[in-house]
Amino acid sequence: MKKWIAFIVILNLCQLAYPSETNGEAAPEMQIHFIDVGQGDSMFIRTPMNRTILVDGGPPGAGDEIVSYLRKQNIKKLDLVVATHPDMDHIGGLPEVMKHIEVKEILDTGKLHPTKTFAAYINEVRKQSIPVRIAEKDTSIEIDPMMKMEVWNAFERLKNNNESSIVLKITYGEVDLLLMSDVEQEQEKAFLHDYNVKAEIIKVAHHGSKTSSSLEFLQGVQPEVAILTYSKENDYGHPVNRVIENLYRVHSMIYSTAAVGNVVINTDGTDYIIIPEKNPVNKLIESAG
Repeated sequence: MKKWIAFIVILNLCQLAYPSETNGEAAPEMQIHFIDVGQGDSMFIRTPMNRTILVDGGPPGAGDEIVSYLRKQNIKKLDLVVATHPDMDHIGGLPEVMKHIEVKEILDTGKLHPTKTFAAYINEVRKQSIPVRIAEKDTSIEIDPMMKMEVWNAFERLKNNNESSIVLKITYGEVDLLLMSDVEQEQEKAFLHDYNVKAEIIKVAHHGSKTSSSLEFLQGVQPEVAILTYSKENDYGHPVNRVIENLYRVHSMIYSTAAVGNVVINTDGTDYIIIPEKNPVNKLIESAG
């Protein structure tokens, strides 16, 4: 109960930054949508030049919800779908998305996984002959010249699905976004050594699990905003108290899909505005009912 009281207090504090204008004209916006798919990940990105990216598709059963959400955004095609790793809470909804939304290309780890969920995903990719690119560490994804999209982590032999999951750093102007997928503390240590990890916004790794989000790493990132994606009824204890305490210690504002539903961040490359779907108190009451 104390954990949820802490969530309510911090989520009622809204940190907003407003888009600036240059020479009287507003800069083009990039939108990042953290879709509430329950216990799983799904992020939709509309780039400054209107390219469309979907990162993960949530668990099985989330596909219809994602398709509905994308249609409300007037999305008829996706320029890129990123399947960060083959766990069911990340690729489960992608077959349904592929059936209803045109997908031009998929970025995948190339890691096989012997599950029905993975088989359904691969079968739909093959059925539609969607081109698949295998992610490589230390490469850039060329999709919009106004932004940078870097791959920091990808499949390695002898590493499990989470350790091999695709991590992306997206930069638009002065605003950096880290999408941490489900990587663990070993990968975080490598990032601190290999990259400039500082970012204004972070999608917290592995739904706030005990495996990730070390204090040392978060101190390096110094995130102003942290997004947690999970269901409050999950069986894994996500998020663990240590992760929440670490986020408090680096003075990060926490937004959780479990508490506020969908979260949208709009940025012009200088400032950003955060738009939670619901008041956290109302969301919790609604869920309890």
